[in-house]
Amino acid sequence: MSIAVAKTKQLPTAQAAIFLRYDHSIRDLFTIVVEAKKGINAKAFFDVVSISGIDRNKLAGLMNVSLKTLLRYKQQNKKLSATKSERVLKLIALYKKGNEIFGDSAAFRRWLEKPAYGLSDMTPMELMHTSGGIDLIREELSRIESGDVA
Repeated sequence: MSIAVAKTKQLPTAQAAIFLRYDHSIRDLFTIVVEAKKGINAKAFFDVVSISGIDRNKLAGLMNVSLKTLLRYKQQNKKLSATKSERVLKLIALYKKGNEIFGDSAAFRRWLEKPAYGLSDMTPMELMHTSGGIDLIREELSRIESGDVA
């Protein structure tokens, strides 16, 4: 069993269930793009709220959509656009990776709020406004995981 799997099993059951639900959609960047092109259910946005602890209004703002629209889409069982689907899937993958590296969601959340040397001393949270910013955070997590933090 890999270390990543072992750490994921330490997550609260609800978080682990969410990550497991999306495993097939977040295996790699190509899979994320293909799945996003199809569109994912708006309920996935609320899964990100659950795993991230980010206020749903703030997260909706990060995605440039109103919470009212997301609530309506969820109620009507609608899919998100490709762009929004991609962002949601990338966020799920990011939180999964962050929880694996830091061991728990609280430690990862604290890291997201602190300036990161590898991100030009910006807080990772500041970069979540774009898909490319999420990619930069993911790259920084990979450097941390490999011990290359200088």
